[in-house]
Amino acid sequence: MIKMDSSKNSIGHIALISILFAGVFYLCTWSASISSPFLFSSRRLYNNCSSRSQSDMENLKVPVDELGLALEKASTPNKTVIIAVVNKAYVEQGVDAETTMFDLFLESFWLGEDTRPLLDHLLIIAVDQAAYERCLFKRLNCYKLETEGADQFEGEKIYMSPGFIKMMWRRTHLLLEVLKHGYNFIFTDTDVMWLRNPFSRLDVYNESVDLQMSTDWFNGDPQSEKNAINTGFYFTRSNNKTISLFDAWYGRKDNSSGKKEQDVFFDLMTAGMFGQLGLHARFLDTVFFSGFCTDSNDIKAVITVHANCCRSINAKVRDLVAVLRDWKRFKAASASAAEAPPSNVTMPFSWTGHFGCWNSWNTKV
Repeated sequence: MIKMDSSKNSIGHIALISILFAGVFYLCTWSASISSPFLFSSRRLYNNCSSRSQSDMENLKVPVDELGLALEKASTPNKTVIIAVVNKAYVEQGVDAETTMFDLFLESFWLGEDTRPLLDHLLIIAVDQAAYERCLFKRLNCYKLETEGADQFEGEKIYMSPGFIKMMWRRTHLLLEVLKHGYNFIFTDTDVMWLRNPFSRLDVYNESVDLQMSTDWFNGDPQSEKNAINTGFYFTRSNNKTISLFDAWYGRKDNSSGKKEQDVFFDLMTAGMFGQLGLHARFLDTVFFSGFCTDSNDIKAVITVHANCCRSINAKVRDLVAVLRDWKRFKAASASAAEAPPSNVTMPFSWTGHFGCWNSWNTKV
């Protein structure tokens, strides 16, 4: 009887040990897959599991915040995201109830050449609830930017008004956070029409170039820091140099009264900040990345059209409607020419005048 009881106890001990081992193994496996609300406990359990290698631990990716989750979802394989910032005025205000600047922005991706797939990598940063709800309705990648005060950025911000300047600085801070999260980005204003895919022209895989920025007027030299820069469209690579640049840029916010963030960026550049950081910048030719300040003279090469040199949303919408109409006219003519017999005749093309924007400077808004 004693031997039998001893045997039973041994079997019971073995069974108990087996159950405990299985439980520990399950916890090790489960802890690597859970999300950030349990981050502390998952790491503690993970570190106690000797079956995991150090390389496995280093490769473990656990999103740490909502911005990180949004960036991860929209990212390309090389961690590049297209970012646009919108507010209520961009998604609701226009020349009529059915045409807004946000609508035109998205339509350009639909009408552009090789641009529709890019919508998967577009992250809309909504600065108020109305913009966030519209983004969700469009089934896009959306992130609600929390701000002090109830939707303080929801109305139209007239160019160079205090509200406009404040919103531009809030945007700069957000983009700094994107870089700190380890993501490259193409920033685009929503008054930029994407007529062609810019990725090849921007050469986003060339790590020797840290920053590529559009210009209002291109002086012919892509390396010249005397170009008239425009922060409405640019590509930035995430590294220590660009993070330091954006940190210094945002750090000037409270000492730049009356200046918009673009002017402060230009001041940093001309003061030699790029050279101090060892940062390599390239400035974009308006033939490819054009705007209302300087129209591209080559419809077969133009990639983006920016409603710059303009003062109000209504004026931008009127003239951007004309841009997309011109683009559709060109595409229709190109399709007809492709079906016709070969010839040396070139198709005449000219942009419609940007009358709304030209007149916006003489109109009280």
